[in-house]
Amino acid sequence: MSTITNDDVRHLAHLSSLQMPDVEAESLRADIEKIINYINKLDELDTDGVEPTYQVTGLQNVWRDDEIIDSSVSRRQLLALAAEQSDNCVKVPKVL
Repeated sequence: MSTITNDDVRHLAHLSSLQMPDVEAESLRADIEKIINYINKLDELDTDGVEPTYQVTGLQNVWRDDEIIDSSVSRRQLLALAAEQSDNCVKVPKVL
C-alpha cells in the first residue's frame, strides 16, 4: 500500500511551479494514491510467457529519401512572395 502525503503533493506542485490550495492538495493526494494502488495491482498479474507488446496495428513509418528536387522557381522569386524577409530568409513571427 502506497502512502502519499500532502507534503509529497505540495513538493510535486512546487516542482511543477503550480500554486495549490490545501483542499485541492488533499483531493489530488487521494487521486494519486488510488492511481498508485491500481498500478501496484498490476504487479499481481502472472505475465510469464507473455511477449511484450510494443505496437498492435502493424502500421509502419513511411520514409522517403532526402533528395533535393530541382525547381524552376528561384530563391529570389520565393523570397519575393514572403511578407517579410531577413538575411535572405523568410521571416516569420516568434512562436514561443
